[in-house]
Amino acid sequence: MYQFTVLYHHPEDRAAFDKHYDEIHAPALKKVPGLLRFTKSRPGLDPNGNPPAFHVVAVLDFESEEAFTTYLSSPTGLAAVADFPNFAGAGATLLNGPSVEMTEAPGPAAAVL
Repeated sequence: MYQFTVLYHHPEDRAAFDKHYDEIHAPALKKVPGLLRFTKSRPGLDPNGNPPAFHVVAVLDFESEEAFTTYLSSPTGLAAVADFPNFAGAGATLLNGPSVEMTEAPGPAAAVL
């Protein structure tokens, strides 16, 4: 598996960022060939009550590095990159690389805990 992580910096206008991201940017990513999983989180305060370093964390898991690079050069990938200035004016930190599952999914007994 190959993972692409986007750490979005805090925008000036959170409501405008969230609206654009949730209604325009993210839905387009759900149609990407070779994309196995797409998760988004909005980090909360840390255990000491400090604000998070990033506004949104998006993680896209692809079948392979080839699927990721194909996506980047596809019309959908190019459109996603072109959409960044429309909502991510504060910038983002991009990370990508091979990903390895380190845990197994919990079984029915874990749900009781």
